Amino acid sequence: MEEILIRHFGRKRDTIFTLSELHEILGVPGDGRTQLQRGLRELERRALVVRLPGGRYLSAASASLVAGRLQLTKSGRGFVTPADPALPEIAIAARETGTALPDDRVLVLLDEMPKKRFWQRASSPAAPLAGSVVSIVERRRSRFVGTFHRTAKGFEVRPDDPRFPRGIAVPPRGNAAVRARQGDKVVVELSRWESRHAAPEGRVVEVLGAPSHEGIDMLGVLRQYDLNGEFPAAVLKEAKRFGSHVQAGDLAGRRDCRAQAVITIDPDDARDFDDAFCLEPAGANRWKLWVHIADVSHYVRPGSALDAEARRRGNSSYLVDRVIPMLPEELSNELCSLKPHVDRLTKCVEFLLSSDGRILATDFYPAVIHSKKRFTYAGALEVLEGRAEDAIGRMLQQAGDLAQAIRKRRFANGSLDLDFPETKIRLDAQGRVSRIERHENDASHQLIEEFMLLANEAVAGRLMKLGRPAIYRTHEAPDPDRLDGYRKEVLGHSIPCGNLTRPDEVRKLFTRLGDLAIGAALKIGFLRSLQRARYTADPIGHYGLAKKKYTHFTSPIRRYADLVVHRSLFAPAKHVPGDALHEVADHLSSTERNSADAERDSKELKLHAFLLDQVHTEKRVRYAARVTALRDFGFSIDIEALGMNAMVPLSLLEDDHYRHDPVAKHIAGRRARRVIRLGDTLEVEIAKVDTIRKMIDFRLAGAASTPARQRTGRRGGEAKGHVLSSRPRAAEGAAIVPDAAAPARRRRRSRRRGKAGAA
Repeated sequence: MEEILIRHFGRKRDTIFTLSELHEILGVPGDGRTQLQRGLRELERRALVVRLPGGRYLSAASASLVAGRLQLTKSGRGFVTPADPALPEIAIAARETGTALPDDRVLVLLDEMPKKRFWQRASSPAAPLAGSVVSIVERRRSRFVGTFHRTAKGFEVRPDDPRFPRGIAVPPRGNAAVRARQGDKVVVELSRWESRHAAPEGRVVEVLGAPSHEGIDMLGVLRQYDLNGEFPAAVLKEAKRFGSHVQAGDLAGRRDCRAQAVITIDPDDARDFDDAFCLEPAGANRWKLWVHIADVSHYVRPGSALDAEARRRGNSSYLVDRVIPMLPEELSNELCSLKPHVDRLTKCVEFLLSSDGRILATDFYPAVIHSKKRFTYAGALEVLEGRAEDAIGRMLQQAGDLAQAIRKRRFANGSLDLDFPETKIRLDAQGRVSRIERHENDASHQLIEEFMLLANEAVAGRLMKLGRPAIYRTHEAPDPDRLDGYRKEVLGHSIPCGNLTRPDEVRKLFTRLGDLAIGAALKIGFLRSLQRARYTADPIGHYGLAKKKYTHFTSPIRRYADLVVHRSLFAPAKHVPGDALHEVADHLSSTERNSADAERDSKELKLHAFLLDQVHTEKRVRYAARVTALRDFGFSIDIEALGMNAMVPLSLLEDDHYRHDPVAKHIAGRRARRVIRLGDTLEVEIAKVDTIRKMIDFRLAGAASTPARQRTGRRGGEAKGHVLSSRPRAAEGAAIVPDAAAPARRRRRSRRRGKAGAA
């Protein structure tokens, strides 16, 4: 029966059949129905046939089925990033996600076949697709952190992740639930979930403790995202075997660059220095630039325990209070780290550049360096903006000038300026927020950013020329429908806007927005339309950077993708990674999203606790906030001092009855006619913190205590003391900048650095 079914579905790959139809078409006798069902179940198990809702069957080879990774929003809507990079994102309605969860590998049944596929140009926007999840190929995770509750029906765990649609029922016996108390944080393992309309079932595997106890919040993040700071014994043994110094035998086949004035520039608290550079004049209006990257591949060899663990982790994770490294400290902070005044092994990209930033020649080779000085970003900026006191200072200033020339050329070639300042949370000894620092993308960050981007692009070009399999950094063009919706919004504000599927029109729009009070808020709106960067085994290009050739090469200490690229470029041809790169790229995209989500959650936990304390103590701090979106129920704000986005519900505007006017593009009070527009800067304070749903609401500062007559202006204008300015400052954008669309932003976020290699 199985062979008959295989032949049948092989001929009818795109046809959906019910059991009754198969029974009739195949001429199965009446008593053979059970055999037919058994054959279909076996084909399902072998992933040759997919069972659709309603008892229908379709060949797994059907062009209507697409495999990919599912992402979900808090509202329940989702989108799938196909494994086939030639296909665009697939929109999934909330009712069509089935029992799939964030980052699961799923099969999607398309509502309509795409008009473009493998022959589609990477630079051309593809037709939008929609579909429904019909099968879960692989769960990203089966364990979740949640709050334990005893109900009339038994025990239930309500997951902390707001994207999980409902509570998980747990049996009263046979698991750790018997030790849990009401309200405890626990880890629950999902065991069965057959239908979205039925409660999932699971068992408690660990009781973390009361959420008010110190350290439970961050322990929950570690468990939720399966992050472990400890390494297996075999991995530590391998790392310690290399010792703490470069050995004489390690220098064979390397260029000796120890005489160069090599320097590093990093954050003040960094310990893993994976890039360095040196610059020298090379004749009239010419420069030699050496970009040195830590040679992790010399120590972490394919097939080793170190390699297996690094691949599993995929990347280092930088939480608000700790680092979960990809490699043991013996390598990440010591032997591979390009510390000053010690020999270190590197992979070097050597450039010959013109003074205006043009690349005249490149070379690639293994090297050994002896870094002369370590700069912090603050220290480097001081030299760049002041007077050079020695030869290294003069070199740094020359490098700054060259980097600005490269940067100017990059933007002229179509790269989008999507970088925003960021905030960094500093904690006290008890793990509470002590201060929030603002970090600008200043000239010192831009210097390193441009040099790293230059190296990443050069390596990608070299790999493509050699025809070697590798992993590339991909950022697809935005969905045309999203761009069209955004364009209509811009036109609604009487701002000229061309066809945004053309990068030159996006640049023109950004130039216009830079001179407008509403500009920063609208720029944030554009960022929301962008897709997330990912890894692929095909060189599709990078939309945000406007580069057809781009990869990650400059951070192998903290990213496994860079380590793979090092091997692809420098290993003998017979040792170059091969067919498994598609799976590796998909895995690394997944671990990167996992780390980004963990970092975001760790930051939100501390911020929410910080704001909740203001509510409890009634010591509310006033913050300047920019209006970034208007809705029927309220308006979104960006608070750069906190590095977060939030909502001000209209229900909390108690001085008047407010209504959103989508035609006039504002929110207005009915009586006093106070108007709130996109781009306004208001003064707000915390109103409510919902730790269960991970949602916070702000209100206008003083709105709960100031009489309405004092809060409004005489002529229906702005409330005194509330609207600080109608011209936005530079946007923070910490919570909405699409991953990798802004190179320096995500680079600093993932490493607390300014290395543009993370673009």
